[in-house]
Amino acid sequence: MKESQKSVLIIDDDSRNIFALKATLVSLGYTCYTALTAQEGIDILLNNKGIKIVLMDMMMPEMDGYEAINIIRNNDKISFLPIIAVTAQAMVGDREKCLKAGADDYVSKPINVDELLGKLNKY
Repeated sequence: MKESQKSVLIIDDDSRNIFALKATLVSLGYTCYTALTAQEGIDILLNNKGIKIVLMDMMMPEMDGYEAINIIRNNDKISFLPIIAVTAQAMVGDREKCLKAGADDYVSKPINVDELLGKLNKY
């Protein structure tokens, strides 16, 4: 699948992060959907079959990324979607914790665009 055909859902409670990430990805030919809460993101996934990958902020109020990934993985309609965990908590063990929670991959903030594109192109 070509990059221009990829649709990405960005779930992040910080609108500045969404703005920067969306601007970058759109300029590279991606279609981006956005959600400011995990629940909003899950609702978007359930109602939009075109999304191919999820960028999930792990630290959000109300429902964090760990809980959201668990819900996605336990829903047959969307459990197959690749999820890249995005976190500012780049401490030892965070990557493993995200992968154990069900994420397919992991990037830390501030996001290295080349690293992210490499991960997006795997899916």
